[in-house]
Amino acid sequence: MTSDALNWQIEQACFNAWPSPRQVILDGWALRSSGGPTRRTNSANPLHAGAQSSERFIDRVEAFYRRQGRRAMFRIPDMAGGIDAALDVRGYATDARTRTLFGPLDGFANGPDNLAITPDPGETWLAARDRVSGVDAEAVAAYRAIIGVIALPCGFASLSVDGQIASLAFGVLQDDLLVVESVMTDATMRGRGLARQCLSGLFGWARGQGARSAALQVMADNAPAVALYQSLGIARDLYGYHYRIAPAAQSGCDPSA
Repeated sequence: MTSDALNWQIEQACFNAWPSPRQVILDGWALRSSGGPTRRTNSANPLHAGAQSSERFIDRVEAFYRRQGRRAMFRIPDMAGGIDAALDVRGYATDARTRTLFGPLDGFANGPDNLAITPDPGETWLAARDRVSGVDAEAVAAYRAIIGVIALPCGFASLSVDGQIASLAFGVLQDDLLVVESVMTDATMRGRGLARQCLSGLFGWARGQGARSAALQVMADNAPAVALYQSLGIARDLYGYHYRIAPAAQSGCDPSA
């Protein structure tokens, strides 16, 4: 498989692992609009290298997001950067550079006794995620809506300390690939290797489901997270992506992480 073919395969799987409850397909792009603060599900995303990049197309995207009450935002993978020049002219800002990491699931086994993995999140997992992330009610509602429309098999992992969930993540299986999402640890319990234990157990579970490799997307400047994933063997840097955000003159709410 060529590198571009693998990159687009991973893009497809990551789309399916983090779906938007609402989207429109337009000229080779998915215009996603979930509400809440999440960039990935409130931006225009190319579906292939030949996706449209004309001035008229950008006008249509901007009109779509104005109707949603948001500034237009494009998520642009490295292998589909042809639209960047046109967005430069329009004054779009560049933000949130992110890396896509990939690696084999070799040598992982079942996690410790205090690790639970379930096919659905359940209210306890969701409540722990809300608590650990510290987000507001709008973001909580948007997150739960996204989780509710995932159509592929999932594993929701939680590692408990003294009866309380301290670290969590979930993974989505597409064929023999695990896409990892929502890795987080309670701020009061960081530095104890809990995320490593949680992910190791999730990887072991995925191997038992037939997965051979894993992929995830992480902010490029999040050095501790990148180091953790690389130490677990998820170390191949496939491609990056960045966002282009319309000037504030466009009406709508400010996007956030």
